[in-house]
Amino acid sequence: MNIFSGMNSRLAHTLLKDVGFSLLAEGRTIRVRADGYSMYPGIKPGSVIYIEPLADDAIPVTGEITALKKDSGFIVHRLVRIIEKDGMKYVVTRGDSSIAEDDPEPINHIAGKVVKVELPSGKVVPEKSLSNKNPNYTLNRLLIRIILQISRLKRKFFSPPEA
Repeated sequence: MNIFSGMNSRLAHTLLKDVGFSLLAEGRTIRVRADGYSMYPGIKPGSVIYIEPLADDAIPVTGEITALKKDSGFIVHRLVRIIEKDGMKYVVTRGDSSIAEDDPEPINHIAGKVVKVELPSGKVVPEKSLSNKNPNYTLNRLLIRIILQISRLKRKFFSPPEA
């Protein structure tokens, strides 16, 4: 049974986002399906990621994968560094295959950190792989370009003809 059938998809997305934020604020671990290639190859589209709230006053460690609260939902990127400006702490994150770093966000925008990743194949990413201080951004972007080109070629040449 789909409790969101007949509901506007934007409303359903907002509701799910708010529920996720609330569960993390209550100290619960949540599971979400990853979308996009920004954390490729460690997190592939369709992977299930487990986000655990940070302990009170815990400061994330550089190299960890964090989940930031945004108006659009969660952004799951790797913590590059923590900076201090005007007496406030900010985090700078970046996707493992992103061209550039994300804009600094107040540290209190961190909803949690990724503690487990299940790839679409069902394989669990080793926990030690979740922390990486030096991802190869250039190689990761190149891999994505190749994968997307192969995918386009497959659709073009191997898709059934339209009726």
